[in-house]
Amino acid sequence: MSGFLFEQIIFGPIRSRRLGISLGINLLPTYKKHCTYNCIYCECGLTPPPDPEVHYPKREEIKKALEQKLVAMKEKDSMLDSITFAGNGEPTIHPHFEDITNDTIELRNKYYPETVISVLTNASKVAAPGVAQALLKIEKPILKLDAGTNEMFQKLNNPRINTTLEEIIDNMMLLKGQAIIQTLFVRGTNGETYIDNTTEKEVSAWLNHLEKLQPILVMIYPIARETPVETLERINNRELMEIARRVEELGIETEVY
Repeated sequence: MSGFLFEQIIFGPIRSRRLGISLGINLLPTYKKHCTYNCIYCECGLTPPPDPEVHYPKREEIKKALEQKLVAMKEKDSMLDSITFAGNGEPTIHPHFEDITNDTIELRNKYYPETVISVLTNASKVAAPGVAQALLKIEKPILKLDAGTNEMFQKLNNPRINTTLEEIIDNMMLLKGQAIIQTLFVRGTNGETYIDNTTEKEVSAWLNHLEKLQPILVMIYPIARETPVETLERINNRELMEIARRVEELGIETEVY
């Protein structure tokens, strides 16, 4: 399976299992996935080799498209729970992410003041200029944390950049106590490599990271769609609920999807 791409800057709204009625913003090319990770479960497919000629949508183009969509939705009295930065990879890669976030806050306040703004990010660029500042302005900065150890991080998230889980945790600490953590639990094989982030070793290390990060919420979920690596298994609800129980013992609110 090659995965699917979002072919527009603004997509949806769609009904999200985590965010309700969500209007998506894709800050990345509409013709290819562009990400700092190459997660083996990503619904957008595997990440292609780096391209020196990446064409991002322009800030003005994004603002215009978002305003047109919000106006149209408002005229129909449509419901909207979240305006969500997602799309074809890692949204914080966009060189004008902070400015675009400011534009989005302005338009949200004008048309849908009760709606939250969310960002789905792998946190690899949080330390880049303006990114942490932008994430701290919105209601739901949702950071990916799928592994407890660097070994599992490299196998599961397969970063395209030279980084370690320790560096990612350091990035996340810039949002300590103010972010949401999302974690996908999975097991299976990728070629000759066996992957399982539900083991006691992984879960215990992951819990230690959560205790350090003090997120306002942890979102736990299994595979819900086809994955580019087809030999991965969906984790059952009983196992996920047991992991969630251990998170809640830390005093951290947890939701299982």
